[in-house]
Amino acid sequence: MNAAIIALLLLALIAANLPFFSERIGFVMTPKSGSKAFIWRVLELVALYFVTGLIGHLLEQKSGTPQQQHWEFYAVTASMFIVLAFPGFVYRFLWRRGA
Repeated sequence: MNAAIIALLLLALIAANLPFFSERIGFVMTPKSGSKAFIWRVLELVALYFVTGLIGHLLEQKSGTPQQQHWEFYAVTASMFIVLAFPGFVYRFLWRRGA
């Protein structure tokens, strides 16, 4: 089970940073303005949070009966997902290029 946990954490790290490294909306469509708006990045981050959570739930279900979760679990995991997205955010918006 440790390998599954490590794989899920790596998946979460990659998924949390994907919206900041891609200029395509939904990873499919290129915006007309050439640059993706911040709201699209947030929506993709939320969607990838749910996809990662679904994969985690499926892994937990495979190993036995899934534990029932309450709102506290989702608040903590959403906060962790946002923290995992910090490197991509810094790269996209805060890194001073050429300085």
